[in-house]
Amino acid sequence: MQRRQFLTKSTIGLASVGVLSQFPHTLFAATPAKLVTVPIGFQSYVLRKDIGLDLDKTLKKMVGYGYEYVEMCSPSGYMNDFAPLAKYSGKELKSRIEDTGIKCMGSHFTWNEMKNNLDERIEFANQLGLEQFVCSGGLDSPTEDEVKRKCAELNAMGEKIKSAGMVAGYHNHDIEFKHKFNGRPEYDLLLEELNPDAVKMQFQTQVITLGYKGSTYFKKYPGRFISAHLQDYSPTDHSREVTLGKGISDWKDFFSAAKKGGLQIVYVEMESNPGTLKDSITYLKSL
Repeated sequence: MQRRQFLTKSTIGLASVGVLSQFPHTLFAATPAKLVTVPIGFQSYVLRKDIGLDLDKTLKKMVGYGYEYVEMCSPSGYMNDFAPLAKYSGKELKSRIEDTGIKCMGSHFTWNEMKNNLDERIEFANQLGLEQFVCSGGLDSPTEDEVKRKCAELNAMGEKIKSAGMVAGYHNHDIEFKHKFNGRPEYDLLLEELNPDAVKMQFQTQVITLGYKGSTYFKKYPGRFISAHLQDYSPTDHSREVTLGKGISDWKDFFSAAKKGGLQIVYVEMESNPGTLKDSITYLKSL
């Protein structure tokens, strides 16, 4: 390059730098990464009476709040409030749900209906278009041997569910953390006994009231979790649910570990205070 060309191009380059330096640094600041990168749904059990009375109206209301998914409860297993839906086939229920603008990826099934009628429940789940088939509890037992026996049963059911094209999951409550064997929570035994290739976990954050955090388990057992139920509790009264972000849970910590845990979706579940459902999704979308 000739000297004159070099000087000219250098002058232009320096001028450009000078112009750029006049702009505030915020113009070029990176957009903060979103912490919540998975879809947000709600658990139907918290609105079971409303859903039983008017499924369409209730789901459309939740779509209006910004929810993308609903996690259903098997009408056959939850007959008290979901009984009005038991008349529908899985295909019919899928159509009713999707017509409201919301999607259904997963559903809860009771331990008893899975033990007694698994083939029919798998057929229903496939018609409903489910990806996640979640056992809603039932492994808690008084002895380690009984827990192990039940885990073996669920492993076998999980293999069958997997063969049908879905992922089996297990949903905890606080009992699996209150109940301990040799000083360890029963939940830890479940993670040892359940086959990670056959049964994944759905973590319920209610156990923060007992001092257990989802992030701890996500880091210790990467890839073992497919979903979570989100709840938060008052700092002054751990029995009272509050809007997510206003309680004792550290949601930034939770979602920072969510990918490592394997979460594919989260469900807001405010059982005793469904009025917080609207503000909770607003909070999650702000993270």
